[in-house]
Amino acid sequence: MNKVVLFLLAIVASLTVEAQINTPAPSPSAKLMQTVGLTEVMIDYSRPNMRGREVYGNLVPFDKLWRTGANAYTKITFDTDVTIGGKEVKAGTYSIFTKPGASNWEVFFYTDIVGGGTPSKWEESKVVASLSVPVYKMDMPVETFTITVDDVMSNGASIGIIWENTYVAVPFTVPTDATVMQSIDKALNGPTADDYYAAAVYYSSEGKDINKAKEWMGKAISMTEKPAFWQFRQQSLILAKAGDKKGAIEAAKKSLAGATEAGNNDYIKMNNDSLKEWGSK
Repeated sequence: MNKVVLFLLAIVASLTVEAQINTPAPSPSAKLMQTVGLTEVMIDYSRPNMRGREVYGNLVPFDKLWRTGANAYTKITFDTDVTIGGKEVKAGTYSIFTKPGASNWEVFFYTDIVGGGTPSKWEESKVVASLSVPVYKMDMPVETFTITVDDVMSNGASIGIIWENTYVAVPFTVPTDATVMQSIDKALNGPTADDYYAAAVYYSSEGKDINKAKEWMGKAISMTEKPAFWQFRQQSLILAKAGDKKGAIEAAKKSLAGATEAGNNDYIKMNNDSLKEWGSK
């Protein structure tokens, strides 16, 4: 083979490498991050499309183990301990496997997180939690497989699995209240005005001892050199909830004055609405 031929082959080879074509993945990857209470939840999965196919009972057989998505295992990460199906699941990353059924799904949280498809050997000892959840039918079909975090509350949420005309919700709870209570107990050993304020607002918003919230908010206000209008606003709401309408009106008027000085129209309206509701003259 002469030098000219070798030179031409080298050019062709270089053009072949440079001419690589990028195309979209049939089932693109996705990452979802959601804060639930004080817990960070991250879900890493791939999203196949229906593409005119019948999904459940066909593409995804009923009562067979499924990777719950496409490509690599679908993974979920919790940065605190959580509770799923009545079992405590330690902070960490787990894969999600399911057995879809016509009316119910079995859902499994599994310790192996590396791989594709389903495990060649299923080991019950690696299942950290499992539960059965009902199927909800939707009127509008969803083309692309979707995982969501729904019904987000301070103490928990649901992992939503949506595809075709099917929705299932996998509930879990997070230790928000225990964490906050520990934080409150620790802080109140030597609390600052901010600690009392945060504790009072939490107690009020979560329906705990409102008289304790009233006491703590009073301490927070008394320890603050110049309370802000938004602090007086919270105090007025707590006093009203505790049945101290006179005190609530006084605090709301202070909040209104501060909000007016600051030009905060939202707080001006909220305070005026509350004063009217509480019968202030």
